[in-house]
Amino acid sequence: MIKIYHNPRCSKSRQGLNVLEQSGQPFEIIKYLDTPITSEALQEIITLLEIPPEKLVRKNEAIWKEQYKGKSLSDKEVIAAMVAHPKLIERPIVVNGKKAVIGRPTELISSIL
Repeated sequence: MIKIYHNPRCSKSRQGLNVLEQSGQPFEIIKYLDTPITSEALQEIITLLEIPPEKLVRKNEAIWKEQYKGKSLSDKEVIAAMVAHPKLIERPIVVNGKKAVIGRPTELISSIL
């Protein structure tokens, strides 16, 4: 089943959801701000994305700038920061089996459907 890690308040996330709706394929919406994501699940997503954890961080968020910017953090610490502050997670993330993309731009989502 396709999963979208979604924030309804984000326009890019809403656009990503629209791509999935238009595809006609079944999918699950995970509102990660309402349903906290575990560090294990986040690590699994990062592995599927084939990126270092820091590439999934929204670095313009105030929380990042105030608490983490300029610090030398391990991958585990970056993941812990995103678990503690899910607002830091880039969105939307779409997972389809063993493939995943960050839906920015939203056209990337079509590449894994």
